[in-house]
Amino acid sequence: MLDVGCGPGRHAHALARRGIEVVGVDISEEFVDLASAGAPPGATFVRADARQLDYAAEFDAAISLCQGAFGLLDGDGDARVVGGVARALRPGGRLALTAFSAYFAVRHLEEGDTFDAGRGTNHERARVRDPDGVEAEFDLWTSCYTPRELRLLLASCGFRVEDLWSVGPGNYAARPPDLEHPELLAIAVRDSS
Repeated sequence: MLDVGCGPGRHAHALARRGIEVVGVDISEEFVDLASAGAPPGATFVRADARQLDYAAEFDAAISLCQGAFGLLDGDGDARVVGGVARALRPGGRLALTAFSAYFAVRHLEEGDTFDAGRGTNHERARVRDPDGVEAEFDLWTSCYTPRELRLLLASCGFRVEDLWSVGPGNYAARPPDLEHPELLAIAVRDSS
């Protein structure tokens, strides 16, 4: 399994503990180091840019959850990520991918956020802390999708969408797209061609 945007390895570790071989990729060297530290057997981690995945039909399945490598990129970044995942999967390989819901973003726009309807992006000021606890603010633009847009993007990259559900972080369930959940979860299969 390929874990794209693996962060500190939470999902990859859980899968490896269940006996699944997992390769996690993340652009952050610090996340790769954190994921590698104490990784269970079967989990390996690589620093890589998800827009430039260098795998060819090597995986049976892939995940990209919690917007680790999807939805936070500008321009054609999302299509490049999904296209790279398609190349990394064997024909018939499965993908589970989450994306922010445009419906939710517009309906629950937080104070200070702006939504660019033409680009489908939400802009917010976010705060992070470094390892010493020093806080800094930065601009965060997040791509948001309608169910139709997500289906079209996946299809354009060689996937057939089997299911598309409304979900929340850590709250995955088979529920139809709605306005009340912040994410969409697509389950897709790489075309055999």
